[in-house]
Amino acid sequence: MTEGKSAQSLWWRDAAVYQVYPRSFLDGNGDGLGDLQGVIKNLPYVKGLGFDAIWLSPFYPSPQHDSGYDVSDPRGVDPMYGTLEDAERLIAKAHELELRIIIDIVPNHVSTEHRWFQEALQADPGSPARGRFHFRDGRGPNGSEPPTNWMSMFGGSAWTQVADGQWYLHLFDVTQPDLNWANPEVRADGLETLRFWLDRGVDGIRIDVALGLAKDSTYPDLEDAEAVIMALRMDLDDGSIESSKRRLKVVNSAIFDRDEVIDIYREWRALMNTYGDDRMAVAEAWLPPERASRYIAPDALHQIFNFDFMAVSWNAKRIADVITSTFEGLKGVGATATWALSNHDTPRVASRLGAGEAGLRRARALALIAHALPGAIYVFQGEELGLFDVELEDSDRQDPVFFRTAGAQRGRDGARVPMPWSGDRPPFGFTASNRPLWLPQPDNWADVTAAAQEIDQHSTLHQYRQTLSLRRGLPAEVSWHAEGDVFTMTRGVSFACIANTGSESVAFEGKVIVASQWPQEQGSLKPDTAVWVRLS
Repeated sequence: MTEGKSAQSLWWRDAAVYQVYPRSFLDGNGDGLGDLQGVIKNLPYVKGLGFDAIWLSPFYPSPQHDSGYDVSDPRGVDPMYGTLEDAERLIAKAHELELRIIIDIVPNHVSTEHRWFQEALQADPGSPARGRFHFRDGRGPNGSEPPTNWMSMFGGSAWTQVADGQWYLHLFDVTQPDLNWANPEVRADGLETLRFWLDRGVDGIRIDVALGLAKDSTYPDLEDAEAVIMALRMDLDDGSIESSKRRLKVVNSAIFDRDEVIDIYREWRALMNTYGDDRMAVAEAWLPPERASRYIAPDALHQIFNFDFMAVSWNAKRIADVITSTFEGLKGVGATATWALSNHDTPRVASRLGAGEAGLRRARALALIAHALPGAIYVFQGEELGLFDVELEDSDRQDPVFFRTAGAQRGRDGARVPMPWSGDRPPFGFTASNRPLWLPQPDNWADVTAAAQEIDQHSTLHQYRQTLSLRRGLPAEVSWHAEGDVFTMTRGVSFACIANTGSESVAFEGKVIVASQWPQEQGSLKPDTAVWVRLS
C-alpha cells in the first residue's frame, strides 16, 4: 500500500507530541506531587528530545476522585498544581522554546462539586438547573430502580439516586455527572472555556471522551449494555477481528458516537478558526475508521487518536493491516494520521507486549515503526525511558476503576507512577520532599532514570532522541507490506524500516543501518527487533 503526504504544512500535521501527566512528572515546589512549576523546569528536557509540543493532562480545580478528570472549574488551576499565573508562565516559556501547548478539555462530565451540580441538587425535578445534566425518574416500585440499564465505564450502573428520588447519569465515576449537551447553556459554556484558554495562548486541545457528549434523549435501554462498555476497554483488545467487531457496539449507540455530536465540534472548529489556522483539536474516540473520519472532516476537528495502532499486536501482518485501515479511513477528509503506543489510560507498551526483556525489545521496535510513519506521533511520559507498568499493593491504588469493580479491574495506576529522573533510590529526583508520594516508585529503577540513560548510548532515551530528530527529514512517500514475520516500510527510495516480529533471525544484508534498538549482528535481524536503514 502507498500513501502520499499532504502539501499542507501546519505544525500539528506531523508533530511529535509529549504527554505530561502533571502530578507524576516533576515536583517543583517540594510538596511530594508533580506540578506546573515542575513542568516548566523540565521543558528543556522535552525540547531536547526533539518534541514539537506538550499535551498536559488536567490541572484544573478538582476534588481528585479521578486524578483531575472530575473537574470543578475548567477555567482555573488547582492549588496542588499551582496558580493560573503558573499556567500562563508555562505557556509563555514553552513558546520561547518553540514548544506548542495542548491542554486536556473534559466536556462529557464535571465534578459533583461543580457549582452547577450543587445547584441541581438543591433544585426541583424538571428545573433549569437539572436540565444541564441528565436527571431522570427511576423505574420500578416508587422509582427505586435506575432509569435505564446503562452501565458505567468504571463498573456498575451509570445512574445514582439523589435525596428526592431522581437519578443522575454518570458514564464514569459517581462523582462525575454527565453534562447534557443538548442544553444551549451547556454548549455556550463549553465555547467560553475554549475562549478562556485560547486567549491565553494554548495551541491545541485534547477532547476527553469526545464520542460521548451526545446522548439519546429518549433514554432507551441498550440491547447489550455491558458489551457497549466493554468495547471501549483497551485491555481486552487483542487485535483480532472479534475485537474489531466488538467495537461496532459503540457506533451511534444511545450513549456513544451519536451523529449529532459532530454538530458540537463544528461549533468548536468555527470558534478555533477565528484564532487562526494553527490552533488544533484532537479527539479521544476509539471507533472504526469509517466513523472516525466524521470527527476530522474539514469543518470538524483536526485529528483523532488512532487507538487501533495503540492496541496493535506484535505481528507483522496485523501492523500492516492497521496502517492500511488508518490511511483508508483518512481518505477524503484531508487529515493526517496520529500514532501512539500508550497513554495515561492504557498499559505501558512494554508491559502490553510481553513485559520483561521481550516486552522492552518489542516496545522499542514498535517505536521505530511508529516514528517512521507520516503524521503526528504522541508519546506518553516515561515511554522514552522504556518504563513498564509498576506492580502496586492494593493499599497504594488510587484509581476509581479499582474500587468500583472491587478489584476485578486493576485500574490505571501502574502506568502513572512518578517519573524517575536521577539517583539510585526513590524518589529518583522526582521530588525533594520526604513526604510519601501519591504512588510509590519501585526500588529497582536506578538503571532506567533519565540521568542513567543519558550516558548509555544504546538506551531507549537515545533511541527516541535519534528517531524523533531523523523523522523530520524522511521522504513524503510511504509504502508498507508484511511478508511472513517481517514488516517493511519504505519512505521514498532512500529509507526503509524493517521489523522482525518472529521468533527466528532473518537474513539482513547490504543495507546501511541509521537507527536501531541496539547494535545488530552483521547479516541478520534478530527476533523482536527493528532497524532504520538507508537504501542505495
